[in-house]
Parts: sequence; C-alpha cells; structure tokens
Amino acid sequence: MTDANSAMTISASAPGKLVLCGEYAVLDGAPAICMAVDRRAVVTITATGADHHAVSAPGVSAECGSFRYVDGELEWLSKRSDFLLVDSVWRTAKPADLRGTAMLLDTGGFVDADSGIKLGIGSSAALAVALAAALVEFAQIDADARSIAFAAHGQFQGGYGSGIDIACSSAGGLIDYRTGAVNSPRLSWPGGLLHAVLWSGVAADTGKKLEHLDTRTPLASRAALMYASRRMAEVWRRGPAQAILHEFRDYTKVLREFSIDHELGIFDAGHAELADSADAAGLVYKPCGAGGGDVGVVFADNAASVAAFVETAATHGFRALNMNLDPSGVQVVREKQ
Repeated sequence: MTDANSAMTISASAPGKLVLCGEYAVLDGAPAICMAVDRRAVVTITATGADHHAVSAPGVSAECGSFRYVDGELEWLSKRSDFLLVDSVWRTAKPADLRGTAMLLDTGGFVDADSGIKLGIGSSAALAVALAAALVEFAQIDADARSIAFAAHGQFQGGYGSGIDIACSSAGGLIDYRTGAVNSPRLSWPGGLLHAVLWSGVAADTGKKLEHLDTRTPLASRAALMYASRRMAEVWRRGPAQAILHEFRDYTKVLREFSIDHELGIFDAGHAELADSADAAGLVYKPCGAGGGDVGVVFADNAASVAAFVETAATHGFRALNMNLDPSGVQVVREKQ
C-alpha cells in the first residue's frame, strides 16, 4: 500500500439481483435473464495503521472480526465464522503490503426491517463484488475485481451455483447470462411489460436446493426446462409484451414440472397458490431464483391487473417490495480522510 493510500477511504457498492427466467437451467448452459435491483451492498475500507485488520457488519454480526495478513498468510484473531466471505475474498485477492484497515460491510437493504429475514436477492454475491472492487482499488491490486468475486463467491458457496448473481451485480441492468461467459449481453426492458416483486416472508436456502439437485438423476423435465429457457431468452429479445407473457406461461408450467420431478419445492411457501391465482386472472407469476420462499414476480401488460394481483397476494401473506431495475453495476468511490 502506498503512503497516498494511507490517507484514503475507499467505498464500493453493488446491486442485488432477481433471476427472471432460466433458473436451474443456467447450470446446464441455458441462458438466464437476470435483473439488477436497487438494493445495494456497500463496503467501506479505511486505513487505520494498526497491526491487524478489523471488519464489522451491523445487523449480521454483533461483534467485530479481526485478522492479520502477513507474507500472504491470513490469521484470524476473532469471529472468522461470521466473516467467511471476507476470508474467501481476501485469500483470493491476495493484497500485498497492506497495513491495518477497518472494513465496514452494509447489507441492510437486503433484509426485511420488521422481521430481520433476508429477502433472498443475492446479498452475498453483491457483497463479494463490492468487497473485491474496494480491495482491488484500496490495495492497488493488478487483477480484475469481477474475476476475484467469481472465484471467491464460488468457493464460499462450496462450488455450487452458476455465477449469475456475480455477473449481474458486477454489470447492473438486465443481462442475458450463460455460465462461463466472459461478458453478458445487456437487454432492454420490453415496452408494455409491467411487473411487481412480491416477498413470501420465508427465507429459502439456495445452497441446499443446489446440493439436492446434484444428487438427483436428471429427468425429461430438466431438458425441457433448458429448451423453455432458450425460448424465453429468444422471445424476450424481440418482444412484444404479449408474446413474452405467453411464453412465460409455458415456461412456468415447465418449471413446476421440473420442481416436482426433482423434488425441489420451488413453488413451496405459497408460490404455487399465487401462480394458480395469476393463471386464472390471465397473468403470470413465478418464484425467482431457487424458489421455495424468498421473492417472486408477477408480470402483466396493464397496471390495474398488477395492482389487483398485489392485493390478492397480500391475502396469501405476500408483500409487495419497492424494488426497481438498477441500471448501474459495481461502483467505487475514493475519498480523502
């Protein structure tokens, strides 16, 4: 770290995400459409000159963690178990000659204020992206922050996942993602397609679902989901809204068959009831991402239908979230102390 950096504070932020279609199929190489949302993880790194590094995350851990990093060796002094993602990003980034810092991690926007339950919109990925970007800038690391975040988050997740959340948090906006792709094409939101994000109030465990899928023998519905995901991506790119809604209805049916066949419970926690209500009303509703809780999204081509469905969802215990497309990906700000 240079002397100039010893008087600097680096802040970085990255958005959360919603997988709109292609969930699970993206693991098999199919395209997935992912939307960055305007809930951002924020990381602030400040030089302290201490002989150790301190990390705090209000709302996640009641205590601060601390570690030393000398000659490429990381030694935790306290609370490593609360900061495993920090451990993974730091070991992957390998900052050289970095004196003591204080790191503040803020993921408050990813948590329901009333219950304290995570919303399930990619907080760990957004945090990995923001932390990698902040650390690269602060320590002047000659490496790509996105690549560091991909590797570190994959390790943090035990090797499961496609990397779609890292890609979306890095790029922002709406992307067409394929596993292993270096770049993900940006998409435009189709004219006339309206939506609302609904929260189930139940936290889902994506890792466990991916582990379970890994143990299942692939059935015909898994291949069908890949085909349906390709069709969704094609229709989304050309529109119009009515064609997208029609394709979404077919896609959601295939997703339900895939969930039942592979015992994944994607439509648990009330998602199945909402999907049935939406279908009866001529709308489309589906869980986002791993499902079985967390959030879902309703699509329609008129505002009145969306508003009416939000009221229906409330009777099922779901709540609409004030959550919109975030066109910006990871952002870094350098400030003098």
